[in-house]
Amino acid sequence: MSYSVKMTQSAIEQTREIIAYISGILMAPETALRWSERLKAEIKKLSFMPGRVPLTEEEPWHDAGIHKLVVQNFLVYFWIDEEHSEVWVTGVIYNRRERIASLLNMPLQ
Repeated sequence: MSYSVKMTQSAIEQTREIIAYISGILMAPETALRWSERLKAEIKKLSFMPGRVPLTEEEPWHDAGIHKLVVQNFLVYFWIDEEHSEVWVTGVIYNRRERIASLLNMPLQ
């Protein structure tokens, strides 16, 4: 079974901010491009057996069925809509950032 992988507007904005930071502030546009490509590839893999990625350990997101995928130093949060065969990426967060504060601001849809 194949799933359609979608990103919330919030996750798209977070990704753009990360790319802009790496490219502009860190002055590493090539690194930003490589990271972006790696992120896209890892998210695309969620179209096949997304349930293989464990649920996040943080509550209440664990009980809400939010999964956490580690991509280099970043955490990709998503949930699976089995009824519609969709995966929704809801957050892309730098691992060393305050995760709980970021999760509290993460819309689930």
